Amino acid sequence: MPSVLVTGGAGFIGSHLVDRLLAEGAAVTVVDNFDRFYDPALKRRNLAAAATSPRLRLIEADICDNAALERATAGAHFDVIVHLAAKAGVRPSIENPLLYQQVNVSGTQNVLELARRLEVPQFVFASSSSVYGINANVPWSEDDPVLLPISPYASTKISGELMGHVYAHLYGIRFIALRFFTVYGPRQRPDLAFSKFAGHILEGKPIPVYGDGSTRRDYTYVGDIVDGVVSAISYNRSNYEVVNLGCGSPIRLMDMIRELETALGLRAVLSWLPEQPGDVPQTYASIEKARRLFGYRPKTTLPEGLAEFARSLAAGAAVTAAS
Repeated sequence: MPSVLVTGGAGFIGSHLVDRLLAEGAAVTVVDNFDRFYDPALKRRNLAAAATSPRLRLIEADICDNAALERATAGAHFDVIVHLAAKAGVRPSIENPLLYQQVNVSGTQNVLELARRLEVPQFVFASSSSVYGINANVPWSEDDPVLLPISPYASTKISGELMGHVYAHLYGIRFIALRFFTVYGPRQRPDLAFSKFAGHILEGKPIPVYGDGSTRRDYTYVGDIVDGVVSAISYNRSNYEVVNLGCGSPIRLMDMIRELETALGLRAVLSWLPEQPGDVPQTYASIEKARRLFGYRPKTTLPEGLAEFARSLAAGAAVTAAS
């Protein structure tokens, strides 16, 4: 297995990827600043098992601090960089677009410059289904020339994809942009729908439902996403690709809530609220390109993934009670 640098490796998707890479024998370096967007203690807990491995190195640094990145990685060798670190979330990006531009665009350029200086041949970038915006031509295909982003977050991800093309062209760095579609599962960020809804249901609080409940999302289990990322790490047949990683089967919000109720064994109380700026009516991935390039085949159904999610919540609650 290669030597891999993972930015944002203490986060939701990143920590699952780190666990997988270590299990497969890779040497892994994590760069994470433990941003206070949510409790840093949760991120440290995400890495608790990985931290016992002698093949893990943790660098606490901000991707916006180019000098710190240079110092921490001086003389290092990496076969691939997986760049997951970012300011996340559509709604917060509307409130603070300049911060999102700084972290997601300037920060990404810093990591690309790191790849150039260290002559890293492969760069895997976490993009987002948000780049498609309000494009009504579904399922969304990477070849569709129409991108209609409606949030600053989405625009920063498009910028990252385009910067990657520049570095692939000028410096020969193979750049693979992966457009993630509504990832869920254990360790999900507390601000995201599954975690927020589950917490409210378990506490008997109303869950906020924006709009009429008819919005549809291509919910994708984190284990399937990690399968796709691992495949992208070893991909070598072209120098630049943009690839959807989704489930390919969008589900209505109200149907998702019913499945979550089943997984938790509890009924939800709903609080109906107006639609939010920046939210898109649906996400729907064409995953044919991922199948063709990576052999990608998501295998986790929503009921299966939510059952695992519910088990992780119960296990976390038991640990908290014991401590």
